[in-house]
Amino acid sequence: MLKQGLELKQQQKLSPLQIQTIKLIELPIQELEQRIRKELEENPVLDEDSPKESEEGEAPREVSLSDYKEDDSIPSYRLRSDLYSSKDERPQYSTFSVKESFTQSLQDQLGYRNLTEHQYAVASFIIGSLDDDGYLRRSIDSIVDDLSFRANVETDEDEVLEMLKIVQEFDPAGVGARDLRECLLLQIRHCKRTPEVEHAVKILKNYFNEFTSKHFQKIMTRMNITEDELRAAMAKILKLNPSPGGQIDDSYSDQAQQIVPDFLLEYKDGELILSMPRFSIPELRVNRKYADILIDAANSSEREKKEAAAFVKKKLDSAKWFVEAIKQRHNTLSTTMQAIVDYQHEYFIDGDETRLKPMVLKDIAEKTGFDISTISRVVNSKYIETHFGIYSLKYFFSEGLENQEGEEVSTRELKKALQECVDNEDKHKPLTDDELVEKMTEKGYKVARRTIAKYRDQLGIPKARLRKEL
Repeated sequence: MLKQGLELKQQQKLSPLQIQTIKLIELPIQELEQRIRKELEENPVLDEDSPKESEEGEAPREVSLSDYKEDDSIPSYRLRSDLYSSKDERPQYSTFSVKESFTQSLQDQLGYRNLTEHQYAVASFIIGSLDDDGYLRRSIDSIVDDLSFRANVETDEDEVLEMLKIVQEFDPAGVGARDLRECLLLQIRHCKRTPEVEHAVKILKNYFNEFTSKHFQKIMTRMNITEDELRAAMAKILKLNPSPGGQIDDSYSDQAQQIVPDFLLEYKDGELILSMPRFSIPELRVNRKYADILIDAANSSEREKKEAAAFVKKKLDSAKWFVEAIKQRHNTLSTTMQAIVDYQHEYFIDGDETRLKPMVLKDIAEKTGFDISTISRVVNSKYIETHFGIYSLKYFFSEGLENQEGEEVSTRELKKALQECVDNEDKHKPLTDDELVEKMTEKGYKVARRTIAKYRDQLGIPKARLRKEL
């Protein structure tokens, strides 16, 4: 009985406003704008702009949301919004990950193509079959079978391949590839046809295995090119994105998707100034027609008018919760981002990674008074534009380790130091992981060999043998 009571108490704390706020906090700015438009479309009570004057020249009667007062003559159960009925006791909080935005972007691009309904269904299914990094790793046969059994769409291999070619034309370049080689070829076809690009295409088409195995002498001999020509071609290939899908690290984010930052951080006169320039709370007003229903019902005892007013007020409650949730989202995001800026003040002055302190979600939760889950939702899929670049909020969080002086340093600083060791190594004799441990020790960092291997993988740095150059 005690457990039941606790569960009921927790459920009662989740008001409709809290549910709305939790959902809105997760949304990046583009999706918030779409959500506002959707609310305006779906809630007939609302108008975004003040209506124009009527033909007679009189201003129409309006009711602002802030003017709305409860009418005790209408039972509260009739005012309850269907959106928050008792059936939804355990609301499923939507998560708007990069993957979802990536898939939606492809679906949007598909909408601009002149396709039949049947072709659209096939192409849409292909998009839904892509994995997290944008590859199609399923066989064409299995897609044909799944379209038939799961989507009731009859097709064949030729049509699936034809629709796949269309998907492969979408942004980001390389999407829909079936392997790394195809992914790189899809991207390089957009490059200007210079000699080094022509060589790069030939390497990818004819000598991909030799390229990945670093058998450079074989490539030069078979293609009859010089070492400098090979280097120039390899430089083109290495600039391509091997992971064009949603699960992308920060270094590829500008190529992979359109990012609209939620925050802007400026450094003026020695002061960091944070703002949310794209954010504005819409001025929502009650549509004149529904305002008339409310006013008429207030002076009437007719049952039909009272029921009509109950419907209007139910929708009005929904609108009030929505607008209040937007305000709370704004306050939560700005408070959280300001706490991050304060915590990492030294770093945000010039973007020097060595000044980035170890910081976890708990640190910002304690600073703001919000739950860790709330901080996590704020950080998810949000970006900030600074005077030294655009960054995902996740970028500023990292665990810490101690240096030889016992001071805590962030993993970001350690990774930067490791990257510098690799950048400065003799590429004819690359450093092994054991040698990297020694180099890091010389720099003052206590790091185990397994940690070096882990960070090297996270940074996308191959093993020593594969880093060897001509």
